Amino acid sequence: MPSRPPTRPPGQLPNRLPRAHWLLLALACLVLLAELCFSGYVSQAGGEGPRQPAATGSDPTAPFSPVGSGPVLSIDAHAAVRSASMPPGTVALTYDDGPDPRWTPQILDALKAAHAHATFFVIGAKVNQYPQLLRRIVAEGHDVGVHTFTHAELAAIPAWRQRLEVTLTANAIAAATGRSARLLRPPYSSTPSAMTARDFTAARAVAAMGYLIVLADRDTEDWRRPGVQAIVHRAMTSDGSSGGGPVVMLHDGGGDRSQTVAATRRLLTEWHGVRFVSASEGLQLAPDGTAGRAQQARGLVVRWWQTTGRWTASAMWWLIVLAAALGVLRLALQVLAARAHHRRAAPPHRTYFGPASIIVPAYNEAANIAHTVRSLAASDYPCFEIIVVDDGSTDATAHIVRGLRLPGVRLISQPNAGKPAALNTGIRAARSDLLVLVDGDTVFERHALGNLVQPFADPSVGAVSGNTKVANRRGLLGRWQHLEYVIGFNFDRRLFDLGRCMPTVPGAIGAFRRRALARVGGVPADTLAEDTDLTMALLRDGWRAVYTDRAIAWTEAPATVRQLWRQRYRWCYGTMQSMWKHRRALIERGAGGRLGRRGLLYLALFQVLLPLVAPALDVYALYGLCFLPLTRVAAVWGAFTALQLITARYALRLDRERSTVLWAVPLQQIMYRQLLYLVVVHSAIAALLGGRQRWTPIARTGLQRSSVGAAMRGRLP
Repeated sequence: MPSRPPTRPPGQLPNRLPRAHWLLLALACLVLLAELCFSGYVSQAGGEGPRQPAATGSDPTAPFSPVGSGPVLSIDAHAAVRSASMPPGTVALTYDDGPDPRWTPQILDALKAAHAHATFFVIGAKVNQYPQLLRRIVAEGHDVGVHTFTHAELAAIPAWRQRLEVTLTANAIAAATGRSARLLRPPYSSTPSAMTARDFTAARAVAAMGYLIVLADRDTEDWRRPGVQAIVHRAMTSDGSSGGGPVVMLHDGGGDRSQTVAATRRLLTEWHGVRFVSASEGLQLAPDGTAGRAQQARGLVVRWWQTTGRWTASAMWWLIVLAAALGVLRLALQVLAARAHHRRAAPPHRTYFGPASIIVPAYNEAANIAHTVRSLAASDYPCFEIIVVDDGSTDATAHIVRGLRLPGVRLISQPNAGKPAALNTGIRAARSDLLVLVDGDTVFERHALGNLVQPFADPSVGAVSGNTKVANRRGLLGRWQHLEYVIGFNFDRRLFDLGRCMPTVPGAIGAFRRRALARVGGVPADTLAEDTDLTMALLRDGWRAVYTDRAIAWTEAPATVRQLWRQRYRWCYGTMQSMWKHRRALIERGAGGRLGRRGLLYLALFQVLLPLVAPALDVYALYGLCFLPLTRVAAVWGAFTALQLITARYALRLDRERSTVLWAVPLQQIMYRQLLYLVVVHSAIAALLGGRQRWTPIARTGLQRSSVGAAMRGRLP
């Protein structure tokens, strides 16, 4: 029953939750997405392989022959090209695609043992990952050049990304070594004779940034792993393309480079009469300049961003695994518990336990109260009374109840004091020891009351939860709530029943012993979820709360997203209040301990913690769509959806519901679930801020006989 908001003292502002938390949540999700996307971007950094397909255009693959025959190119602003070669008697060993933590140190050890120098064209993303290796390369006298940030083919990407790839790599080198690189080798390049028109266009663009383009005289194609002898042969065999010393292309990263390491050792020992020098030594270039502090700072920022992105992606992956494992575990527990609960034999005939008192608190329930009271009056239980407590309604609720003139129905009117106060008023006025608490928008089936009180045959049972069903389930929102009631609420209640830790007997349909209510002081009024608060108090007092799926009542679910938000926010915030209020159950023994260490931990894990991390999981899902193999993403999503469908089908069958609504399950996972976890986020922030929240009534459209009848006809016989 919705309760009228309490009157505010003059001049006091309404207690509204600041909206800044949504901005902070959106900002946090955007930062997380940026971290993950950058991590995905740099994780594409690979190594040499088959050349990318040529772009379309005006003869992009036409050979381009730069002036001269040397592999080192200088291109000015007017596209004038000058080439240079290494001096005779020298060999420039060059290594691409590193640094690699396994292969680069072995190559450095071989070079150091031979007192030889080489040139390393590094990938910026790997420099940020292994900056200590780059510092060793520089410390041992080798050259360092740019090989782009992710091993992107410069001729196949737009100009803005060309600049980004080169600049990020230069900044990474500056941050790791303090030096400013000036040599550059485009990925997928080879000898000058293999350069095409589009290659030259890309080379001209990066040369304008102040770089010397270093190609090769001899491409060993060691990335193909042709064998050590083949690599050595290609390195030492001249093709006559250059009259100077050769520039030899090798690779120290991007894959298994064991053959390259072995070939390097053989070249250093078997190639006699030559001097192994770096490119700058052979060309007699001045040493690399010192990078500016700003450039080093930019490189450090990118390195930090890349590192945190890698850690975040790894953490998110394990969070996904953990969440999926917990989700599967929960489904397994629910299914096993539901199966065991369903197999418990029902009594062959119903027992009469004495008269029952049905208490209906009502505030502005004119749309539903007549249908509710008539359905209660039509119950087949032998003896009962109906007490309607009008809690200061401003509509025609009281007038409608009086006009029904049904036998056994009493109307009590009181000033508005809230639902708990109305329930306690009805409890005091009740004449029976069996008390049934019913919301003013609930419609009982004929046998519901008799089935609801049957568990009281066990003297340890203090409360019984019935089976609440959604009546207005025609629209998509109604179908989603119908599925949630059947799959979520009822599955959980079966599990809680077996675990003897039922945290909530719902206000829509619940039965209680008067003695049990008296021992806990009646219905509490200090939380927004009085039904959860009351049930937890009963369990801590030693009573059992059980669930019977045969006591069926129909309720009106919110018809709009706004109304649904208000209802679920009240439920969620009230549940958090109740969990905090009864937190000492975690260390209690007996029934209280079962509630604490089973029920409260279950609620904390699956209804609070997992929904709170759900936004991050959805952000990771977006990242996966962009950077992970689509087949893998589709397979995971398909497997999880199939599991959900199987579980939903079983839950619907247990509740004797038709499976024609299953088509809404996949949509529920990608639309409805987000609304519910945002409610949890909103509630958690409100709880942390400590503000006192108030009831918010939801609009009633009215449960007509047609809607309830249609829902009942949709069930299996």
